[in-house]
Amino acid sequence: MLLLLSAKVYAQDQNKVDSLQRLLTTTLHDTTRANLMIQLGREYWDSNPDKAGEYARQAITVSERIGYKKGLGGAYNILGGIADDRGNYMKALELHKKALQFRREVNDTSGMSASLGNIAIVFMHLGDINEALRYNFESLRIDEELGNKESGTYNNIGSLYNGLGNTSDALKYYLKALKINEEVGNKHWKAINLSNIASIYSGQGKTDEAMKCKQDAFAIYKEIGNKPGIAYSIIDIGNSYSTKKNYPEAIEKFLEGLAIFKELDSKIGIARSYNTLGACYTLQKKYREAAKYLDSGFTVFKGISFLEGIKNCYKLLYELDSATGDNAGAIEHLKLYYSLRDSLVNSETNKKATQQQLRYEFTKKEADAKAEQDKKDVMSHEAIKRQTQMKQVFFVGFILVLIIALILYNRFRIKKNANITLEEKNQIISAEKQRSDNLLLNILPAEVAEELKAKGTADAKHFDNVTVLFTDFISFTTVSEQLSPQELVNELHTCFKAFDEICTTYSIEKIKTIGDAYLAVCGLPQANEKHAENVVKAALEIREFMANRSKELGAKTFEIRIGINSGSVVAGIVGVKKFAYDIWGDTVNTAARMEQNSEAGKINISESTYALVKDEVTCEYRGEIDAKNKGKLKMYFVEKK
Repeated sequence: MLLLLSAKVYAQDQNKVDSLQRLLTTTLHDTTRANLMIQLGREYWDSNPDKAGEYARQAITVSERIGYKKGLGGAYNILGGIADDRGNYMKALELHKKALQFRREVNDTSGMSASLGNIAIVFMHLGDINEALRYNFESLRIDEELGNKESGTYNNIGSLYNGLGNTSDALKYYLKALKINEEVGNKHWKAINLSNIASIYSGQGKTDEAMKCKQDAFAIYKEIGNKPGIAYSIIDIGNSYSTKKNYPEAIEKFLEGLAIFKELDSKIGIARSYNTLGACYTLQKKYREAAKYLDSGFTVFKGISFLEGIKNCYKLLYELDSATGDNAGAIEHLKLYYSLRDSLVNSETNKKATQQQLRYEFTKKEADAKAEQDKKDVMSHEAIKRQTQMKQVFFVGFILVLIIALILYNRFRIKKNANITLEEKNQIISAEKQRSDNLLLNILPAEVAEELKAKGTADAKHFDNVTVLFTDFISFTTVSEQLSPQELVNELHTCFKAFDEICTTYSIEKIKTIGDAYLAVCGLPQANEKHAENVVKAALEIREFMANRSKELGAKTFEIRIGINSGSVVAGIVGVKKFAYDIWGDTVNTAARMEQNSEAGKINISESTYALVKDEVTCEYRGEIDAKNKGKLKMYFVEKK
């Protein structure tokens, strides 16, 4: 687990809490009372988030009565952090932006930096790394202007790069954060930096270096008396033992951490300890003990409505069911996992995040050039520009809605029109039905569309033999800086249209585009014994198309990177509004890792895909390459048919 630094106090100091509460009962001045409530909220944030929220809401009531905007900023910051901890990301974003607004109004620069950093954390949890980096670098700019080294921004930027799989830059920022915290003597943040550095070393297979960092972090937490930090460090060390298959030592550490969390009455810590115990027992094939601890973790998370924790429980229960051969239970828990994940980050949120990313890319150069203009003019110009871009983004959606509305209106008009024969009416209705069916087939596979029309729902299904294709444009930012917004959209459309046509030729089902990435799969909803061969052939044609496009347009088009993996997936419809057909499972995740570890103009395939196509194409073995969260995987570059 990567540790992010938000603007809060991490360890509850009971002596400080008692002192603050005594002051609160004797202080009459409202501004002081609001500040005391905010400090109490920060103290309780980790150990008792409900109590922290209660103090924050009291601070808001007092601050609103006296117009104390700095107090409002501090209180909304606490509520935003609690919402983020509980997995309610859109609420967290709303509350943190409120805090930022109040802090900007009173020019609370230190508070502004903290709010920007916390907004970045929420965007990271939403999976929008570009927005997260943008907010973090804005926070860093303010800290550098203030000469403020008491900041966790370097650490958080490191975690963002780590999330992107860029471990070299992640380590660079973690080490920079570590150096600063050593200089200023912030031992607590130094311990967090060491824990994150340990995660990099673990991923690189440097087990001894990782263990040393974890033990150094533990020593610091023990020195400063930070009990939550001590407990998390003990569990972190236990995970290292588990990785080395030293399960008795791992279990001992997990139980030691659990005991401390119980002493602190830290519900989140208790539940996470139960989960680590359950996962460790699953690895040992001690399934009864695993089920007991995972159920306990789920019960605690459910009791405090900690959605992010509940989601992770579903994933661990899926892994337990898979290990015991309970396929029905595994599918059910996987469905619950993805359902909750998608309710936390739904498709509409993803669209908005993508729009924000595109607006940022489009306006970056212009915003930099006009940074010194009069503030009022800049604000007016940016408002008009945002409005124009929103019109462009939503134009296609509006046209689709208009088409559907016209179809419905035509049906109504036909039924009301008495001047045409029944046969003519039926012919027109049949044509309109065909048109609406075509629209539905543009969104869903034919079999799924038929099931949806027949039942009103479509069941998620497990497919054993499929091949997943991921593509990504690695030069997207560079190209976007050379094109107008309309030119960029046109180029994306041209490329993706060509991909669609190639995939159709090889009976490949397009799943979705995610920004400038393209996801497709062969072997579902209808089985296809040539699923791997078809996808590799399609990838070769996609690569050839992009190579020809580059010869034609030069730097005004993209470089492509392709990844392919074969295995089993679960597929089904996500949501009930603006639904989308999607695929999930480890096969999809590994395909994404294949793409991330590919190179410009290359097709990178997994060992499972290679086994299916080695007689059809020429491949270059790359050896075992470290893939994020996957360890070392065998990879192959496809050279030619």
